[in-house]
Amino acid sequence: MESATAVLFPGESEGYVQSLETYPLKEIGSARWFRQHEYIEKLNMQAILNATAASQDEFVKEHLISYSKIPTLIYEMISVEIWKHKVFPILCQLQDFNPKSTFPIYMVIHHEATIINLLETVLFHKESCEAAEEAVLDLLDYCLRKVTCLAAQTVTGEMPTQDKLTQSDHSDTATLQDLQEQNTALEFDISLKALSILRYITDHIDSLTLSTLTRMLNTHNLPCVLVQLVEHCPWSRRTKGQLEKYMDGKWYQVPKMDHLKMTKLDGQVWICLLNLLLRPECQQKYDFNDFNKGQLLKLRGFLTEVLIDQLPNLGELQRFLSHLSVTDPAPSKRDLILEQIPEIMDNILKENSGKWKAIAKYQVKQAFNPCDEDLQQHARRLAQTYNLDVMESLIPEKPKCGFCGSEASKRCSRCQGEWYCRRECQVKHWQKHKKACELMAETVSKLQGDLKIEA
Repeated sequence: MESATAVLFPGESEGYVQSLETYPLKEIGSARWFRQHEYIEKLNMQAILNATAASQDEFVKEHLISYSKIPTLIYEMISVEIWKHKVFPILCQLQDFNPKSTFPIYMVIHHEATIINLLETVLFHKESCEAAEEAVLDLLDYCLRKVTCLAAQTVTGEMPTQDKLTQSDHSDTATLQDLQEQNTALEFDISLKALSILRYITDHIDSLTLSTLTRMLNTHNLPCVLVQLVEHCPWSRRTKGQLEKYMDGKWYQVPKMDHLKMTKLDGQVWICLLNLLLRPECQQKYDFNDFNKGQLLKLRGFLTEVLIDQLPNLGELQRFLSHLSVTDPAPSKRDLILEQIPEIMDNILKENSGKWKAIAKYQVKQAFNPCDEDLQQHARRLAQTYNLDVMESLIPEKPKCGFCGSEASKRCSRCQGEWYCRRECQVKHWQKHKKACELMAETVSKLQGDLKIEA
């Protein structure tokens, strides 16, 4: 990888990682908190660059492990999750809260997505899962909350319909209502990242504690949650008779020839099921009662020859389910006497119980009504972080058309953020892209204006 596409050098990365710390809930949005947010944004981008360059050392991952900072990232992610559920709704209802800009609040909302993206990148490796130590239980519960909510939404039909929004899509003119809608769209993408992390955790079951396995199989019944995802497939939908699938933060129309093609998200679910149902240690711990057995046997209808051709290991799962349909497995072993429990979320909730409104009012005065100079500093640093050349180097494959999903070579000349394979696709996509295009163009114009004023 050439230095021109690097976000951080190894020494900078080490310094950023070493400085990571946990913050009290009321400090979310403070100047120090925002500085750490920028560090994590850069670490995330560099980790992706490292992971996609075959000859590149993954120094971000190594630093996070050596300085024991993966638990810190997990704590900060859960802290923002709690803030979004407990403080953000109160903030939106305060009558005296009329911020000059919603940009700082959006950055807090986006913080959770940045951390889970970084964790998804590094937790592919076994040593990273081990480095999470006791916090892996908190990470497991976090991911299970997200995935369970995702499965529930597929049943009720409450799935988001818009694409994921990024910092480039946000405008200072956005309202608090806009922020709530953006938060909903972002939550969908976070849930899909959580699914990937669950897959990595199941990949490394043999190196995790017995409590982790018991919590996945019995406390939360992850296999049955995964069956719901297979059955309802939240990353696939039909719009005006056209099949669309969610990939890389966007909904794409799928050509008829690819309707049966397995996506990365489909693969994550099936690999999770393979890990949880076929490993001997899992079979001994899981309770194959009548309900669970009935749910699992639903999978047989989805294990077609076309699917098995794409992931041959599913043939073994098919044989296991055929055997399960005519037998009763031995009762699960329940020999665990002392069970570890996750602590991060409980500790944050206990520490701040009854203080949610006070925290919201404190943050209105201290964090979310910053002076214009502070906003310009955030904007300048963000513009430097999200350099267009660096962002393109993070994409492991060529850009896809925003309308049809084909390989694209033409970029929207106004916002520079959307790609198309041909003029016809751009015209057809304009009504959907128009609002985001205007927001992105406006934000870029403001950032450039700020930089000229500073110069």
